[in-house]
Amino acid sequence: MKKVFTLLLLGCLALGAKAQIVDAELATKPADKTVFYQTPDIEKKNTFIVVSKTELRLYVYGIAGKDTVLMAKFPACLSRNKGQKQRKGDNKTPECKQSKPFHIQAIRNSSAWTHNFHDGRGNIKAYGAWFLSLYTGFQGIGIHGSTNNESSVPGRHSEGCIRLRDPDIIILKERYAYINMPVIIKNETEGPWPWELKAHAKAVPVKK
Repeated sequence: MKKVFTLLLLGCLALGAKAQIVDAELATKPADKTVFYQTPDIEKKNTFIVVSKTELRLYVYGIAGKDTVLMAKFPACLSRNKGQKQRKGDNKTPECKQSKPFHIQAIRNSSAWTHNFHDGRGNIKAYGAWFLSLYTGFQGIGIHGSTNNESSVPGRHSEGCIRLRDPDIIILKERYAYINMPVIIKNETEGPWPWELKAHAKAVPVKK
């Protein structure tokens, strides 16, 4: 998987890493919905995540043979401040290059975790059922739920983590997430890459 993933990333870089959004369907809407797509059987070890700060979405992709396929998209809440994270407490979500993705280093039950947002609500449950801890070089950054903050998804309200709606973090954990799963977080100037546009063009939503 590592070799295939590396080859994919090198190919993507050759096509250009700053393709802009050219498909209106990709634009984030205020009431953005979670969508799952029809895919062939793909093992977890052949899946990876891309987080778009521009679109406020988390995408799950899988590698099937020589193709990269879109498996799911989730609306996401990212940091209230834009730009690359520089230090603890700057309220920014860290970014990385395609060629050097972050990875999930731990999957923790966070259903009882609380946090004080200093907004008058005190210590409240705030992380949903699961916290997918990311190895980014900064402590405390992860993908988690939005208990008591669901209206913030999609949006820019977090202190640096990636928030999903509570039902979505459960699905992400159960269906896709695994230790060492690659996670690419784009910067604000990056729209979908050429290989993403190709995967989106072929994607067929699962009918409810």
